[in-house]
Amino acid sequence: MIRIPNTAEILPFPPGGVDGPRTPTPPALMSAVLDLIEQRGGGQGLFETGMAGVNLVRSSQTIMPIANMYRPSLCVVFKGAKEILFGETTLYYTEMECLVVSVEIPAIGRMVGATPDNPYLGITIEFDTAILRDVLQQIATPPVPNSRSSPCVFVGKVDEALADCLTRLVRLMQNAPAIPVIFPSIMREIHYWLLVGPYGSEIAKLALPDTHAERVAKAINHVRDHFNEPLRVEDLAEVARMSPSSFHHHFKTMTSMTPVQYQKQLRLLEARRLMLSDAANVSEAAYQVGYESASQFSREYTRSFGTAPKRDVMNFKALLAQATPR
Repeated sequence: MIRIPNTAEILPFPPGGVDGPRTPTPPALMSAVLDLIEQRGGGQGLFETGMAGVNLVRSSQTIMPIANMYRPSLCVVFKGAKEILFGETTLYYTEMECLVVSVEIPAIGRMVGATPDNPYLGITIEFDTAILRDVLQQIATPPVPNSRSSPCVFVGKVDEALADCLTRLVRLMQNAPAIPVIFPSIMREIHYWLLVGPYGSEIAKLALPDTHAERVAKAINHVRDHFNEPLRVEDLAEVARMSPSSFHHHFKTMTSMTPVQYQKQLRLLEARRLMLSDAANVSEAAYQVGYESASQFSREYTRSFGTAPKRDVMNFKALLAQATPR
């Protein structure tokens, strides 16, 4: 299925974007992206890359905000801009800026101002924790994360070394036989430049054991695996090996939402999947994800996604149909 993806003191930079002048996408990188899209027949949506966890996207229209699950990943804008809302926080990023997501999180994202003459272009690369850990062990002076919790989603700038890696990654997509041989080394290089770059101390939290981020991530995995069951913060705190008050503080700092709010978003997203993929009706989807009342489900769905369940599913199906490359 082809789809358009949607995700202060403790932030590396101010919420809402990155200060300073914008950096245009290097010509070589933009040329590689446009060549690949032309090779794939043009159009918009997700383009086949031949690489697991790597998605290249083009959108020629401003679309409605889309709620989705964001996996730990690097999301880079080549052209245009995006916004992401997670919990109570909104971030904005544009050309040669990247969104870094360190834990799996429900969020609402949208392309901003995309048109046929000025389409959005971007790439998403899922992190490989095994590669991160291996590369981190080989760095002579590895980054040292601070002891405080910080948001699990932040925006940064793409430097020259990372842009060069991305150019070679996109060029590689046009040479399918070479992908199994070269792709792993380029992924190692991408992880290396991220770890030794200005955000290395934040990236390292994905790989180091027993950090607050790693403990909260374990609790998040527990919520994901038991999203349709009653939630007790005390049980999650035990999974994270924290006191309930400490766990609640670190969870809210990282995700900008409470555990109950996180679970609710998971339930609503799974209900949408059931209605889209399994043709479940509203009541069936509500009960399968843990709601006892279909009317309560509909109210919370509308409040979170901005439209009623049936209408949202219709809109989403129409969006999928429009997002198919030629």
